[in-house]
Amino acid sequence: MIPLSILDLSPITEGSDAAQSFRNSRDLARHAEAWGYQRYWLAEHHGMPGIASAATSVLLAYVAGGTSTIRVGAGGVMLPNHSPLVIAEQFGTLESLFPGRIDLGLGRAPGSDQRTAQALRRNLSSDADEFPQDVVELMDLFSANPRGAVRAVPGTGLEVPMWILGSSLFGAQLAAALGLPFAFASHFAPAQMMPAIALYRSGFRPSKRLAKPYVMLGFNVFAADTQEEAELRATSMQQAFVNLRSGRPSKLPPPRAGYRSQVGPQENALLDSVLSCSAIGSPQTVRTALEAFVERTGADELMIASQIFHHAQRLRSFEITASMMREPADEATVG
Repeated sequence: MIPLSILDLSPITEGSDAAQSFRNSRDLARHAEAWGYQRYWLAEHHGMPGIASAATSVLLAYVAGGTSTIRVGAGGVMLPNHSPLVIAEQFGTLESLFPGRIDLGLGRAPGSDQRTAQALRRNLSSDADEFPQDVVELMDLFSANPRGAVRAVPGTGLEVPMWILGSSLFGAQLAAALGLPFAFASHFAPAQMMPAIALYRSGFRPSKRLAKPYVMLGFNVFAADTQEEAELRATSMQQAFVNLRSGRPSKLPPPRAGYRSQVGPQENALLDSVLSCSAIGSPQTVRTALEAFVERTGADELMIASQIFHHAQRLRSFEITASMMREPADEATVG
């Protein structure tokens, strides 16, 4: 099996709060380190009742401080919300505190609704169209000899590994043009996954950061000791996603037996699409699904997401998934 990593949204469950979510995230990262996961990433979202990772770099420091070897990073920072200098300083600080362990994934979306996005903007003219220029500026700020007059302190010369995130062809094209690794959000937006992979690989230009294409794909896993348990645990994420797409974002709800039979055809069609890059089931079911997905896509690494209500059950899902890993090939690691 190729390297596996973890994407965490630091979920806030019904009846709980952000403080508990943070403790759960650090505990998950500690377990992930022991189980052999390659990296642990947190995603920037704003104004979401069920997601606690809004101040992403702050939470990364807390998690990195509680671990010792696993790579820790953002999957990602939504760059249109920030100036490149601020991100260079934040991740330069993280890299200085935890050298050789920090990743910076960069996304083009705001990670929020439009009203919240407007409140986050550093200026009224800032938008996603400036994303490529902001990425190039950020790369320059991290370089040993920046072309610009401004210096990121800390940041300059640290060459923090950077990734382009995407759910469309745009991110694939940008990652290829800049010679950066590409992470595709197939765990919630799988529609353009295969064209994006093909476009990235065919257009890739080697850079000093990366000699050949490297693709990481998001994949949902809801693993349990039995199929029935796994299907029940998956209903928390299913409810939360339907709530979000219905304009009713919520905390992560408890599992609900028979949920798919209780919603209409439109909701089931939505979930079929979203969950097309997923494994729900017992260890053998998960293994078969993972191996088939890797065979179909040629992914270099998988980023596993698992939105499960009970923390102990979520840990168990990631533990089962970790058991699928074997020693990766020497060339299979980025960063």
